[in-house]
Amino acid sequence: MGHRAHPYRSVLYIPGSKPRALEKAKTMAVDAIIFDLEDAVAAEEKPNARKLLAETLARGGYGPRAQLVRINGFDTEWGNDDLDAIAAIGPQAILVPKVNKATDIEKLADRLDAYSETANTTIWAMMETPMGILNAMHIAEAPRMAGFIMGTNDLAKELGSRTRGAMLTSLQTCLLAARAHGIVCVDGVYNAFRDEEGLRAECEEGRDYGFDGKTVIHPAQVAIANEVFAPSDDEIDLARRQIAAYEEAVAEGQAVAVVDGKIVENLHVDTARATLAKARAIAELEAAEAA
Repeated sequence: MGHRAHPYRSVLYIPGSKPRALEKAKTMAVDAIIFDLEDAVAAEEKPNARKLLAETLARGGYGPRAQLVRINGFDTEWGNDDLDAIAAIGPQAILVPKVNKATDIEKLADRLDAYSETANTTIWAMMETPMGILNAMHIAEAPRMAGFIMGTNDLAKELGSRTRGAMLTSLQTCLLAARAHGIVCVDGVYNAFRDEEGLRAECEEGRDYGFDGKTVIHPAQVAIANEVFAPSDDEIDLARRQIAAYEEAVAEGQAVAVVDGKIVENLHVDTARATLAKARAIAELEAAEAA
C-alpha cells in the first residue's frame, strides 16, 4: 500500500516539449505530473522534447509532486531512445502507453534493472486497450508496478463507444485489479476543460467508484479535482466520531456502535481511519508545496 500513501487527487499532463509549461508546473498545486513524450508531442519534436525533459527533471524543482514520465511505446521509433535518456536521470516513475499484457511490464522492469540510476524507479501503466483491460489483474502484479492511469479517450476509440457508461466494466476491472494488489488507480481525463460543472460531476462519479484521483489536461481543472478527491470537512468529522464511538463500544464489550442512526462496525472504522490518513497526507503535501 506504500504507493497509495501519496495523494493522487490531481494528475496533470504536461507536454515534455514546452519549456514554459514545464516551468509553470513547479508552482502548481497538483499532486502528480505526467511529463508526456507521447501523445502531447509532435513526431518532429520528439527528440528535442526528450532532451529538454531529461535536462529539466535532472535539475529538479518539482518539490513533493509525484513525477511520471510517459515515454513512447517500444513499437515506435522513439521508445528505446526515450528510455535511455530518461533512465539516465533516475526518474521516479515511467508510464508506459497502451500496455496489453504483463510481459510488457516485465520486459521494461528487466531493462530498468540494467541501469544503475533506476533502482527506485517504479512503473505505471496506461490502461487504454481492450487487451490491457482483460489482462489488468496480471499487469497489476508485475514487477515495479505502482499504478494504473485510465486512458479513456483511447479506450473509447478502441471500443467504438460514445458514453462513459459504456466503459464502466473497463473502469471497474482496473479498479478491482489495482485494489487487489495495492496500487494506485487514476481516472481518465475530462476533455471539455472549460466545463467546470461537467468536470465536477465526473470527478464525483470517479471518486464514488473508488478512484484515487483524476488525470487533468488543463491547469484550470486542478482545483476541482483536488477538492472532490479530498475528504470533506463533514467526512473528516464523521470519521472521527465513528472511531470514537466504536472505541467506546469496544471498551464496553460491544462489537458495534451507532453514529447518526447507522451501524458502525470494524470495517467502517478501517475506512474512517483511511479517511483521516488521506486528509493528513494531503495536508502534509500542501504544506510541502507551500514551503
